[in-house]
Amino acid sequence: MHKAEGPAPDPQHLRQALGRYATGVTIVTCLDRDGQRVGLTANSFNALSLDPPLILWSLRLKSPSLEAFASATHFAVNVLAHDQLALSRHFSRSGADKFTLGDWSEGACGVPVLEGSAARFECAQHAAQEAGDHMLFIGRVLQAREHALAPLVYHAGRYRALGEALED
Repeated sequence: MHKAEGPAPDPQHLRQALGRYATGVTIVTCLDRDGQRVGLTANSFNALSLDPPLILWSLRLKSPSLEAFASATHFAVNVLAHDQLALSRHFSRSGADKFTLGDWSEGACGVPVLEGSAARFECAQHAAQEAGDHMLFIGRVLQAREHALAPLVYHAGRYRALGEALED
């Protein structure tokens, strides 16, 4: 028999505790139903499976971009390099055409991909599932590219640079 579960943590406290886990920073892109480019900054990105090649990211259900990503057949996850902080901030805001900043091109799947990123994953939408106050998106990786660039890191509510390696 399990002990009774206590009350759920306060959302602000939970957010602070989760912020202690360092993450990379990405810009996720797709095309909406009208073929317009959509993009946003996300740090909720994870590898899910190598066989088949799957990745996972999540988006708040209240996001104005939810409909575009939910209806998209393909999306790209662009892992930002350490020198792309301004781009991350730009894509984290609501507003007009975000693609005025950065070197964007059309990827093999037709979605915007960022030149100069540390890595990028072009994906077919594999599954989407509601979980709590977020939608989980699983993508089947069709193409992956990487460059030997230091990533942009997010930790404890701040952008950071990756430190020195602790081991060889």
